[in-house]
Amino acid sequence: MGDICLKHGVFVISDEIHSDFVYGDNKHIVFPTVKKEFEDICAVCTAPTKTFNLAGLHIANTYVKSDVVRGQLKRELDKQGYSQPNVMGLIACEAAYKYGAEWLEQLKAYLEQNLRLVRDYIACIKGIELVEPQGTYLVWLDCRALKLSEEELSALFQNKAKLWLDDGFIFGAGGSDFVRINIACPSSVLKLALDRIKRAVNT
Repeated sequence: MGDICLKHGVFVISDEIHSDFVYGDNKHIVFPTVKKEFEDICAVCTAPTKTFNLAGLHIANTYVKSDVVRGQLKRELDKQGYSQPNVMGLIACEAAYKYGAEWLEQLKAYLEQNLRLVRDYIACIKGIELVEPQGTYLVWLDCRALKLSEEELSALFQNKAKLWLDDGFIFGAGGSDFVRINIACPSSVLKLALDRIKRAVNT
């Protein structure tokens, strides 16, 4: 993909906001490290917001090697009124990156526990399979074996299971027959959701 963008002069916005959530032996690879030529055609976006639950403080990081592109970005941010991050966000960001390593390890262990819970439940639900994730807390469920239309699948989860999951089709044609569930929640809440899915599908 990078070579195609390089060939056609396409600038890449590499959203790597979930890069801290990687499971097992999987590794996150930062886009411009794939090939040196990619450094000049991209902006890498990260943030402490997902990792440390700081989204309300509106703080994020954008890494741009090109001086020209960085200047253009700064001018656009000035126009939008985002030229000066708020002080609380800056302090929280610094504190998270300096002192949050132990907390992050505990969070990842909790997410892996939740992932095991999903894995065990989905194995007992005929017609749904877990798409085994390499990272993130947004987990995909493959519902193709249920043989439902987009509308029927959405109704199954919303009306019957009383859950609001992300319908796969909103991400494009390849997402049809899939749903996405957020496992970054208390295990008790996740278990309740999985119970509802199991009951809705099995009945």
